[in-house]
Amino acid sequence: MTTTRHTLSTVAARNRPLCRRCCGVALDMGSARTRVWIAGRGLIADVPTVAFPGTGAVYPIQRGTIIDTPGCARMLERLLGHRLPRIIRPLVVVTSPVLDGVAYRSAARTAVQALRPRSVLTVPSARAVAQAAGADLSRPLLVIDIGAHLTEVVLLSDGAVVDARRTALGTSDLTATMPAQISEAVVTMVTAMLRQDRTTLTVDALHTDVLLAGGGVLRPEITYQLTGRLQAPLRIVSAPHTAAVRGAAQLLQAAHAHPSTNSCAPPHTH
Repeated sequence: MTTTRHTLSTVAARNRPLCRRCCGVALDMGSARTRVWIAGRGLIADVPTVAFPGTGAVYPIQRGTIIDTPGCARMLERLLGHRLPRIIRPLVVVTSPVLDGVAYRSAARTAVQALRPRSVLTVPSARAVAQAAGADLSRPLLVIDIGAHLTEVVLLSDGAVVDARRTALGTSDLTATMPAQISEAVVTMVTAMLRQDRTTLTVDALHTDVLLAGGGVLRPEITYQLTGRLQAPLRIVSAPHTAAVRGAAQLLQAAHAHPSTNSCAPPHTH
């Protein structure tokens, strides 16, 4: 019996976040995949974004829009309900698409209540990508995020979103859409930014650093065409498919390290 108790306690300790006082979760809920990072454990889930209400699989996020908030809540409960101690209320950082961000953030905050959070912070996915890349946020920065169902082009200045474009195209469309069409869509969005920018921010970003992220960046035929069409220095973020959640995790760690969190009140992120 003593051996059994020791084994059970060891398993429980392994399943408990290392920092009970600073329990935190970083979430990147995309249309195709959901990625979860837990303080003290790292990336613990990279799974399809799907819920099972009892009548089969349901996909609660489509083209960057949460269409089934209860479904998202069920998914989070399934993924994290057994991994977070019930007596702990975590700080949660959630990435969100830039466009339609208000609706997404509202629905995401509601869904995350399934985790009984102490507080919920949201951060634009592009900002999280820049954070993961260790980019110099004091300079204009262009972030191109090519996902499974959505592609975003976002211009950041001092870490804040200045302009953003998106198209409902991604790697999941490659059976019907040639890679050239995704590259062309990106070029079209960047060109529109240049034409409407009354400052030099977009030009400066193209001349300094353009970050490529998202699973689509792992397709060499897409990145090759972008390199030729944009004629700008392109930098592929390390592990581009998980960059957003890793950036959110860094922001989560920064929030825990901030003096204001001594009273469990995290600094404002977005």
